[in-house]
Amino acid sequence: MQANERLNEIDKKLLNEIQWVFPLADRPYLEIAGRHGISEHDVMRRVAALKEMGLVRQINAIFDTRRLGYKSALVAFSVKPDKLDSVADKINEHPGVSHNYERNHEYNMWFTLAVPPGSDMKNDLDSMAALDGVIKYRVLPTLKLYKIGVRLDMVNEDAEKPKPTDEVKELNSEKVQLTERDKEFIRELQKDLAVFPEPFKELADKLGITTGELFAKAREYEGIGIMRRYAAILRHRDVGFVANGMVVWNVPEDRIDDVGAKLAAFPQVSHCYRRPVYPDWRFNLFSMIHARTLQAAENMAVEMSEIIGVKDYQILFSSREFKKERVKYFV
Repeated sequence: MQANERLNEIDKKLLNEIQWVFPLADRPYLEIAGRHGISEHDVMRRVAALKEMGLVRQINAIFDTRRLGYKSALVAFSVKPDKLDSVADKINEHPGVSHNYERNHEYNMWFTLAVPPGSDMKNDLDSMAALDGVIKYRVLPTLKLYKIGVRLDMVNEDAEKPKPTDEVKELNSEKVQLTERDKEFIRELQKDLAVFPEPFKELADKLGITTGELFAKAREYEGIGIMRRYAAILRHRDVGFVANGMVVWNVPEDRIDDVGAKLAAFPQVSHCYRRPVYPDWRFNLFSMIHARTLQAAENMAVEMSEIIGVKDYQILFSSREFKKERVKYFV
């Protein structure tokens, strides 16, 4: 029996709640317990077990890479199949590579790369492109961000007829000037939160402040968009969402903002970006969808295609996860 098949309804409800908003409170597990009619001890026991099973990757602050001054891009590599593992191993050594997947396409390796302020991404990419087995590559930076935020619905089944029902706020990508003190806060808030009654006290103590001051700073960061949210990150495949599809669309230039906004409004879409095109890559809009089966994901894409009125698209499913972890900022 797989780990996700051992979950009961309370576990699933907890996963739904903590992956979107985890309470910034002195006793967060007690606050969660009150909403589900169970004890604080029971919540901690369940969350600890979900971590132990590998379903919860970590609980921490999720920051906006670009607003922190980091440069980032999605990179597509075309790699000789017999060299894929060795190339992936070398690329994964880079601390700014957070996600790296094999996908079913001529460009068979897709990874995200972030470099800190003052660094030259081109130097790192040139070194990676020189690895034995790399045929060619394309850099696909974000030209416009329409949505970012994974929300895996653990309670309800995959929607047969997905509808654009999410309200998506305008996202600001301008760099924020950070002080050294800000960086100290970020280093603490990005750490995986412990599972005991007052877990934030440890972070506050290291910063020499009260938990109230810590929460105020976190809410300030959220208000100005440095921090997207404080939440749990789930392992997609392990919780049952095995069909992770990057749906790429060829959208007329005069419609791209309208289509991007419509795609972002689908709850099943976690990421939606405008990216550049190349002679061998015509798709300018990217949307990530997550489903429990390949067929469900394909059905979602068909329904989305009908609603947005775009027929030219492909789904690139991830067949292997080479690496997935959050970038550790200012370390």
